[in-house]
Amino acid sequence: MEYKLRIADQILADKLEAMGAVLIEGPKYCGKTTLAYQQAKSVLFMADPDTKEQNLALAKTNIKRLLQGDTPRLIDEWQMAPQFWDAVRNEVDKRNDDGQFILTGSAVPPNTEEIFHTGTGRMSWLKLRTMSLWESEDSTGDVSLGALFKSADNVDGESHIDIDKLAFLTCRGGWPKSIMKKSERASLIQANEYYEAVTRYDISRVDNVERDHELAKRLMRSYARNQGSQASAGTILADIKANESDKLSENTIYAYIKALKKIFVIEDSLAWNPNLRSKTAIRTSDTRYFTDPSIATAALGLGPDDLINDLNTFGLFFETLCVRYLRVYADALNGTVYHYRDKNSLECDAVIHLRNGYYGLIEIKLGGDDLINEGANTLKKLASIIDTTKMKSPSFLMVLTGVGNYAYKRSEDGVLVVPIGCLKN
Repeated sequence: MEYKLRIADQILADKLEAMGAVLIEGPKYCGKTTLAYQQAKSVLFMADPDTKEQNLALAKTNIKRLLQGDTPRLIDEWQMAPQFWDAVRNEVDKRNDDGQFILTGSAVPPNTEEIFHTGTGRMSWLKLRTMSLWESEDSTGDVSLGALFKSADNVDGESHIDIDKLAFLTCRGGWPKSIMKKSERASLIQANEYYEAVTRYDISRVDNVERDHELAKRLMRSYARNQGSQASAGTILADIKANESDKLSENTIYAYIKALKKIFVIEDSLAWNPNLRSKTAIRTSDTRYFTDPSIATAALGLGPDDLINDLNTFGLFFETLCVRYLRVYADALNGTVYHYRDKNSLECDAVIHLRNGYYGLIEIKLGGDDLINEGANTLKKLASIIDTTKMKSPSFLMVLTGVGNYAYKRSEDGVLVVPIGCLKN
């Protein structure tokens, strides 16, 4: 099967050049091992049925033998023998060289009781996400997010994604195996299988605490209904009780959410805290998102036609899709995606803030002139209250749309209008 280049390929190469070892983490099925395999010079597959028992025995008696091989050496499913962590750290110290090891494994974390060192200074972490539209070749890539931080004067691009295709892409998600399928019907199966695996097995394997898979399903359905909001555990609890009666507590909800975060099913968006001219109080609650929009559609049992028939709901799922893609692109730029909301209910869907202090403000709208105007007004309002004597002015204001053929800069206010189908990192 042909390998599709990932934005993370370059990130991994850079980290290997700078650090002794790299740990790749992320959701199940996102392509961690395949990514690592492209740059590895030797590989140890711990879970290989032919050598599994031998590997586990050696890990206990002579783990250094398993570390021998051309570098970077990939150790796949390393968590099967958590002692690899300290062994890799020690070996990196002895060799005193970069790019020695790549560790990949299950999204389920290892038993930390067998890990004694943090890995600080020797180990780098790479969070691999599901594939963006640019990586799956569904975006033309005419508009570069990185280029906008340098200059937003000349914006030009074309998107080939219509509303029907956008609905399909939302339900398909960015799972590498789904992207490679020959038919749309086959492409839609992966997200449902992922949802079933998480609720039936993975949520209990996180910390070996047996959890009710039906309750996990109810929680994920509620999370899907509340995506893009700052819903508290209490709100989610009330939603579950209203829609699916059950005797639950907030502590139970917290425990399940924590477990889902550990296996990269959920990745909430942190609140952005800029310097403002006024004393407006900024809301600090995280915004609820799945790591891929297809998880939400799978949780609610929705397909592309369901989204087309309910554009309001579609808009919520589209926001999750955009936040996920923006995170992939921001990773390549050493940036972080935040969310802004204040006590006056002024809200900005996404703020990409780079480590050098540059940032861009983004409103996410499915499409249509009215929604674009609404998004532009929000962006201008937020930009007007930022204290630019204490921080930089925004590099750009952007309305990121689902449908629309072209990217352009509005003459009346300089706000960019960019379809998701022409954006890249």
